[in-house]
Formats: sequence, C-alpha cells, structure tokens
Amino acid sequence: MHSLHSLSWTSIPTARALLTSSSLLSFPRNPRISRLVRACSDATGVSNSDDATARRNNYAGVRLEERVHVKSGKLRLDSWISSRISGISRARVQSSIRSGLVSVNGRVIDKVSHMVRIGDEVSCTIAELEPLKAEPEDIPLDIVYEDEHVLVVNKPTNMVVHPAPGNATGTLVNGILHHCSLSAAAIPHQEVFSEAEDVSDGELSCFSADYSYQNDFSSGAYEASVRPGIVHRLDKGTSGLLVVAKNEKSHADLSEQFKQHAIKRVYVSLTCGVPSPASGRVDIPIGRDLNNRIRMIAATGPSNCGKARHAASRYKVIEVLAGGGSALVEWRLETGRTHQIRAHAKYLGIPLLGDEVYGGTKSMALSLLQLRTPSNFHGQLVQLVSKLERPCLHALSLGFKHPYTGDKIRFSRLPPADFAEILSGLRAINTEK
Repeated sequence: MHSLHSLSWTSIPTARALLTSSSLLSFPRNPRISRLVRACSDATGVSNSDDATARRNNYAGVRLEERVHVKSGKLRLDSWISSRISGISRARVQSSIRSGLVSVNGRVIDKVSHMVRIGDEVSCTIAELEPLKAEPEDIPLDIVYEDEHVLVVNKPTNMVVHPAPGNATGTLVNGILHHCSLSAAAIPHQEVFSEAEDVSDGELSCFSADYSYQNDFSSGAYEASVRPGIVHRLDKGTSGLLVVAKNEKSHADLSEQFKQHAIKRVYVSLTCGVPSPASGRVDIPIGRDLNNRIRMIAATGPSNCGKARHAASRYKVIEVLAGGGSALVEWRLETGRTHQIRAHAKYLGIPLLGDEVYGGTKSMALSLLQLRTPSNFHGQLVQLVSKLERPCLHALSLGFKHPYTGDKIRFSRLPPADFAEILSGLRAINTEK
C-alpha cells in the first residue's frame, strides 16, 4: 500500500497544542457505530406495506387515502398531505401533486395550493425521485491515503459529500470521479437525500443490493447507476476524514465493519460553555424535529419529534477556554445518528460554536464569552466570533481494518485553519493578563 501524503502534525501551527493531550490522538477502545436506517414514521392512512416501501425508497410509492378532518376553515392540499405523512418534505409532496398522483374526491388535482375542506376524500401516491447525475469535476482533494482498494480523504469545510437536490455540483463525489478518471455516474433515487436529510457522523443506509459494481472502481468500468463508494459521510459544515471504497469487495467489507462497530473515529469540537461533569456518556434517543426538518431532537420525553432512535456518545473536555466560556471537547460515538454530536451537545447545554441550527449562534456565543472574560477582551471576542461560519466540529481520527490485507490502519488530520484560528484566539484570551 502506498501513502500519497504523509501525516504532517505541524501543518497548522496554531493547532499544535492539540498534540499535548495523548488522549486526543488515541482511538476509543470499544467504539460502537450503529447503522442508521432511514425510515419514515407511521402516518395515519399509510398501510404497513407502503410504510415498508417508504423505508426502502425514501417515501417513493407511499400511498395515502384519507378523509380530511379539518375542524375549521380550509387548508392547502400540499400542507395537509405533508401533515399526514410524518417526516416527508413539502417539496416532495408538491412534486407528487404536479405529477398528477393526487386526487380529491376522485378528481386529479395538479395544483399544490388547492384548498381542501372537511369531508374531502384525498388519494395520494408519492412520486419516485429522479436520479441525479454526478459529473467529474476537477476539484482539489486532500488525499490522506490511497491504494487500489480504498481512498481516505480529508474533507474540507462546506463541501457536500455527494450530489443532492440543491447541491448538484462541487461535491466530494464529483471530485473523486475526476480523481479516479471515471465518467459520470447516476445516483439512484434511493440514494438522493437533501441537505436537510443528510446522514452525518454515521453510515449511509442506501448501501444495499442496489449498490453493485460491474468491475473494480479503479478500472473505470462500472454500472451507470453506481456512485463512488462513500461508506459514511459528514455534514456539509463538518471537516475531517472519510474512507471511500474503490471496488465491491472493499465496499462490502467496510460496510460490515460499520455494522459491527469496528470503525474507529474521534471528533473534536469547540463548545459554548463547558460540560459538567467534564467527561461522561450521553445516552439519549434522537429523533427528527417535526417542526424543523433540518434539526434533530434529543428525545427525553414526549416531544415534537419523529421516531426517536437510540443514540449514545462519550465526551471528554480536553481544555477549558476563555475562562469557561468555551471548551475543546473530544467525542467518541457509540452510534451513528444524524447530527448526533450536535444534538447531544445541545442537550448538554453546550451547543457547538457556530452551530446556528442547534443554538450555538454568534450572539449566544458572544454573550457567554463576554460574561466569562474581562471587559478589555470584549472587542477581541467580537472579532473572533464574527469569524464563525460553521459548527466547529472536525473528524480528527479514522481507523479500520484494510479490506484486503487485514492490517489495522489509522489516520489523523488536524482541524483546518478556521477551526485552529478560533481555538488559538480563545487560548490567547485564556492566557493573557
């Protein structure tokens, strides 16, 4: 095996102090990363068989036949259907309406703003998603390791892993297609998810019998319906390490390692405030927020969330920053749920710096930091917080068993410059008198 880029621990000088903690660069002894299976919650009027179809095809083919029971006034057709199929996006419903797959009182309706009234009989079939085509693009990639079987990439901040509605170009998959000299690939509807439905910090549920290679990925001969073998992915705003399978055997083996919780990963984050206690385990189920589909909720009891699934994270404070206004925190995942670290951090009352979705807004961060620091630092804090453009979360370490040799290999990459700059600024406030 040949490493294209050796690890450079001093490539980001402002982050060198990360190395002072041996635990920060070590791997968890017993990592547990469970498969995230995308599924919609049961909805009134949706049969069990159709719900199973939704689980396989991301709502494609789901049928709803129900009488409207609106207590007063009128309601838009697209809004009413969205409220009856838990978790589905209104855009997806609107597409089905425009495709002529919805009828009211036996008459096909193709107007999404059609008003329904109490007693109306609505019949709806959710349309299949059209495949997206991923074109090769000459995008600079930080290749940490590569051989004929696997590829390890250090994903930069604000790069989407693969094409989805609203992100058809500029993705990691586009760059990998070019890097491996492959032609365009079509992504089947089972694999098309919007950014709001992105799977983060975990495995992709779409890898199944639908994912097949004609020949090795490296040979360039593969079925048009197959994309590069992204075995897991990170949120758009999260930087760090990802492994990519380059042939069918590698994909199957790495997927099984995820299933058996054998992939070892360590994340680091900067938080608003310091968790108490300084280390611990969060074992709180996570479900999608039904009022905001791009957000997950730590379900501690009855709440406005979809079907909650078991989620467990271990955390440890590496360094207290800015008088306790922030902290450098290490995370080790036992499960791989959507936005797991971000949702659990919010549950602990320490949302990630820069995480606008989960409460780590610039105003919140500035207020907390100024409360914990002398007034002569407040101007400096204003400038520092203004640089927050994404959640301060980085996938620091990745370890797995090579699918062909069986060797245990591991890789690490320090956080990028934006993360390092914020960390350095907070440390300066911590030490200056």
